[in-house]
Amino acid sequence: MAADVEEAQNDEVQNTVGAVSGDGASDVAVEADQVSAVDVESNETPVVEKSEDSSVVEDKSDDASDEDDEDEEDYLVEEGEIAGDYLEQLLDVLDFDGDIDLDVEGDRAIVSIDGGDDLAKLVGRKGEVLDALQELTRLAVQQSTGERSKLMLDVAGWRANRRTELGNLGAEAARRVLESGEREELTPMTPFERKIVHDAVAKIDGVASESTGVEPARRVVVVKA
Repeated sequence: MAADVEEAQNDEVQNTVGAVSGDGASDVAVEADQVSAVDVESNETPVVEKSEDSSVVEDKSDDASDEDDEDEEDYLVEEGEIAGDYLEQLLDVLDFDGDIDLDVEGDRAIVSIDGGDDLAKLVGRKGEVLDALQELTRLAVQQSTGERSKLMLDVAGWRANRRTELGNLGAEAARRVLESGEREELTPMTPFERKIVHDAVAKIDGVASESTGVEPARRVVVVKA
């Protein structure tokens, strides 16, 4: 499972893409207290001296932590804006309509495209085109910032719907295994999909999940714990 989480967070797809035609998607062109010194020859009990300014130091530490959090969020917002600009240009080139929404969730920027009639072409079969487009967008951000991006791209709510679907799938499989005691293998999935299933199974006591096989046929197996 740890391997799948690493796969899902670092690179959900390594596909190369070409172009989206008006008839459909083949591919898309375009990741303290201070201790005083004690005389070693003295028989006196060492004295721990508390700094009078300890509370001030602690406050400053909290302030520094808050500033770090703000800096991280600001950076993720910047990632989202860069991605948004890139995707706007792509939509213009493809002559597709769509509204781009930017958000921050945890340690990654979230970018979504909604509202257009042709957006299904940017999702493709089983999200293959979307995965490729997400990787291209990550590379565009990396080219601008110099840092590898982990942003998540969604189009027409496909990932959100898929997350709900896979969560339900994992929970149902876990309940079946809990009742029967027999292991259950699910169909092959991407690292992103397997992580969602693992998370769903982990919420149910008495069962566990693992991954088996080699990409692209790697799949989740649910077993009784």
